[in-house]
Amino acid sequence: MKLPQLTSLLLCFVLLSNAVTALAFETDQYNLPPVPLADIGDEVSEYVHTALDKALAKINAEITESQQCLDQGPKKGADCSSVEKERGKLEHLRSNDAVAHELFKEIGDGSLLITKFGKWIKDHKFRAHPSSYKADYSESIFVAAPLDYATISPTVRLYGTEFGTDKLEHFFQQGYQYYHILRKAEKAGAATGKALKKAIAWGQRTERTYFGLLVSGVYSNADLYANYAGMRFYEGLTKPLLISDKSRPASVTLDKGYWKINDDSLRRDLIAPFLTDHMNEALNASAFAFHIYPSVRRIVKRSACPAWRERYPDLTKLEMAELSKSLEKWNGEDYGFTRKKRLVTLAEVCFSNESTIKDN
Repeated sequence: MKLPQLTSLLLCFVLLSNAVTALAFETDQYNLPPVPLADIGDEVSEYVHTALDKALAKINAEITESQQCLDQGPKKGADCSSVEKERGKLEHLRSNDAVAHELFKEIGDGSLLITKFGKWIKDHKFRAHPSSYKADYSESIFVAAPLDYATISPTVRLYGTEFGTDKLEHFFQQGYQYYHILRKAEKAGAATGKALKKAIAWGQRTERTYFGLLVSGVYSNADLYANYAGMRFYEGLTKPLLISDKSRPASVTLDKGYWKINDDSLRRDLIAPFLTDHMNEALNASAFAFHIYPSVRRIVKRSACPAWRERYPDLTKLEMAELSKSLEKWNGEDYGFTRKKRLVTLAEVCFSNESTIKDN
């Protein structure tokens, strides 16, 4: 290979690497906020509710057009298809697939760098403060990975649970990808269990590659949960979902052939049932690549552990381990949690006998 060709290839590799790195949004829940965060759950739910309302308005407008084609027959200049096609279109518009896709376009779609939801939560001026927290670089677990820190997502609090804003982007974007994979496999004849495994396997591949270890050096089980929970959210738009032992009502319903949002009293149920400690990367531990694992573990032990022991003063190492283990599944459902090498767990790092003795 000629030198100019080799140089060009290397340059392309560097540019592509930098482009991908820009997508590697990480977060840091090991470092706890110094003051309690305001709970922004209701404001985020309001945004989702508004997006869903817009999505339904678009679908209902298409339903009207298609229904008119069937009722009045094709007119000159009208954009009508055959009766068979119009009936098929109406059947699709009145399906969960149509609602999920239109809502995704409103909230989970966007550029390669950020989703529509990500842009909103980044720019929105929340009513309560402080609405988010991001550790200083010198205290961050990503001191040895400055590119990770440059794209770090702040910690927020929704309905009593703290996690990075990137988890909500996973919820709405990768959650829809899971849903799409699931439905495509089911339509091809796969049993639901097999189709579900296909979606989860896709998520695990992304954590090993461009959403995780290959780019940022982080394999996030919390990301995998957010993907899975997002899929369940999209599945439950038009039908009830059983979450643990409680039935979550459908978010929308058909009324005389048109979609409408269920009673406003259900607004909190849009996303709150899915927002759990599974999304917290300190409680639901991540695994780190060999080149940043030592520094992450050291920084957590030095800077973060005292605050965690203050938050859980009566918790033993075994109890903290059990708390984290309880997050390996969600209400008995396997979302793809992966026990990998170099997991940084609070039980081992902060609640070990060794660390307790040193602090005393």
